[in-house]
Amino acid sequence: MRYLVTGGAGFIGSNFVRYLFNKYGDAAQVVNLDKLTYAGIRENLAEYEGKPNYRFLHGDIAKPEDVAEAYKGVDGSGVDVVVNFAAETHVDRSLMEAGTFIETDVHGVLVLLEEARKTNLTRFVQISTDEVYGSIDDGSFTESDPLNPRNPYSASKAGGDRMAYAYSQTYNLPVIITRASNNFGPWQYPEKLIPLFVTNAIDDLPLPLYGDGRNVRDWLYVEDHCAAVDFLIEHGVNGETYNIGGGNERENREITQKILELTKKPDTLIKRVADRQGHDRRYSIDMSKVESMGFRCATDFDTALRSTVQWYVENEPWWRAIKERSAEFKAYYEKQYAARG
Repeated sequence: MRYLVTGGAGFIGSNFVRYLFNKYGDAAQVVNLDKLTYAGIRENLAEYEGKPNYRFLHGDIAKPEDVAEAYKGVDGSGVDVVVNFAAETHVDRSLMEAGTFIETDVHGVLVLLEEARKTNLTRFVQISTDEVYGSIDDGSFTESDPLNPRNPYSASKAGGDRMAYAYSQTYNLPVIITRASNNFGPWQYPEKLIPLFVTNAIDDLPLPLYGDGRNVRDWLYVEDHCAAVDFLIEHGVNGETYNIGGGNERENREITQKILELTKKPDTLIKRVADRQGHDRRYSIDMSKVESMGFRCATDFDTALRSTVQWYVENEPWWRAIKERSAEFKAYYEKQYAARG
């Protein structure tokens, strides 16, 4: 199979590329198109550079010329499957600068779909998020529930989500849409809750916990997410949307406590800070649709969290290069947390 993976130098994208090569070996050809913004790290996949079935392209999904080049594939013969992980993803950053989210998460999807119309793809996978549904106090969202995004990030993802669906209906493109819950695992840029708190704990720095810490997220181990996407490439139905959840709903304060236990650090590192603007209280998605097709997440949450913490312990050079030597990260962290008290 010939794949185009956009955003393949980022967290989920790089894990997916690694998943493909681990599962299919040389039978998989992968073009990795990535803009290499702050969270895109080409070295995440350094072991594949120079291999005949892997091609890295430094480019932007919002630029038609970059996308056209990527669609040529590894050797000029084209691609069969496009998986679009490329996105601006952090809610906190979207509150600071929403425009870049629209450019990538909506316009970039449009550019990818326009190029898809010129090809004979067997599958286009638009990676969306459970956040497009908004917050829910009780129960869980199904794929047929209305979208109600409540921050610029989720609104931009909803726009790309619906653009992909529109192209499936209007132009009969082989599109499927996945809406995943909160991912965690190795190679995640240390601005999100789990990698930030793990790396801060290692260095005995405060863990900035929003509000009362009782916001609930469903945590999905990144390898399970990759397996679900691979499963749906083969078994999904064109035009359909699929929720991908981990079935691991936890309050943020519980996650924080588990991280402290795993890093053997004291509760005194917890620092309550002012809550995020418009902070959704609870996300929850019903995964029965994809489970009825035969897919199940394979990873136990506690095992996955322990493994993730251990990965950051063993890969300090990777995250220290970001947290200690990146002016961009330092500027963001100061802007985000300095005034929260």
